[in-house]
Amino acid sequence: MLTDEFARHFAAEWIAAWNARDLPRVLAHYRDDFEMGSPLIAQIAGEPSGVLRGKPAIAAYWQAALARFPDLHFSLQQVCKGAESIVLVYSRAGGGTAAEVFYFDGQGLVYRSAGHYAVVM
Repeated sequence: MLTDEFARHFAAEWIAAWNARDLPRVLAHYRDDFEMGSPLIAQIAGEPSGVLRGKPAIAAYWQAALARFPDLHFSLQQVCKGAESIVLVYSRAGGGTAAEVFYFDGQGLVYRSAGHYAVVM
């Protein structure tokens, strides 16, 4: 079971790592074999399924995203905690709200994540 303290610490560190554009620091939160799903993967990485597996593939995708969005900045809005997962809701510079789900293993590392982005209604 995840604690409130773990959830708060993870959220603050994850946001800070992204805002520092420090990819090794971001990747330190994940297992080597983690899986990530996001509709942006299809756009940026060219993977039609929207799913990537393993740090090398996801690091390449994130590096391309950082290059494509030089003003990338996240502002944390909310942290939601489940038994073995956390959802971060954050706004992105330039507009838009995102929610990302993170599933953790017994060592506190992310083994699966999924990004979700607000749909304009």
